[in-house]
Amino acid sequence: MGTWALRTLRAAAGLIFVLLCLAVAAYAFAYLYGDFRPRNPFDRRFALAGLAVPAHLFGAGLALALAPLQLWQGLRNRLPRAHRLVGWLYASGVLIGGLGGLALAPNAHAGWASGAGFLLLALVWLATTGLGIGHAVAGRIGEHRRWMLRSVALTAAAITLRLTLAVGQGVLHLPFATVYVFAAWSCWTVNLLAVELWLRRAGTAARQRPAVSVAAAG
Repeated sequence: MGTWALRTLRAAAGLIFVLLCLAVAAYAFAYLYGDFRPRNPFDRRFALAGLAVPAHLFGAGLALALAPLQLWQGLRNRLPRAHRLVGWLYASGVLIGGLGGLALAPNAHAGWASGAGFLLLALVWLATTGLGIGHAVAGRIGEHRRWMLRSVALTAAAITLRLTLAVGQGVLHLPFATVYVFAAWSCWTVNLLAVELWLRRAGTAARQRPAVSVAAAG
């Protein structure tokens, strides 16, 4: 595949990612202002969690809306102060959303079969983001970027969750509880696996590049 085609595919994938982030973030913010629906099982369970619901929706929505900016290389290179400011806002969103997620996990639909998946997601989300911030403060920029990529992958679990539910119910017509439990685990593990594979491939390419250059020079 040519360079132009690769660039076009990357640009298209980036645009789709941005649109999905903004769409799911908008849904999260809109949910905060929606009316309570007593017949909706999610609304009934969320009502038991009190402030955890608005905390999770606001924090996760904020992190999701800011994630594309944090991945934008142009912002990092041209406006590093803005990148740092957005980074702190993103981390604040993860902290608020992650703590809300921890509180919501015991009341998850389908019980602990899905709740355990969401609980681990919240813990790993908080941990990866904390490690990413710690590396940035220490000046280890390479490690900072790698851990923040993992953090963004976990933030994007909100997107993968909804896509999985849409396919499982709308296309495959599987029982909702079955699809929901599967989505609770796959929405973040698949994202994390994809990022780990990408990081390993990028690392291998970076290690091989000097060797190729020396061979060509010889």
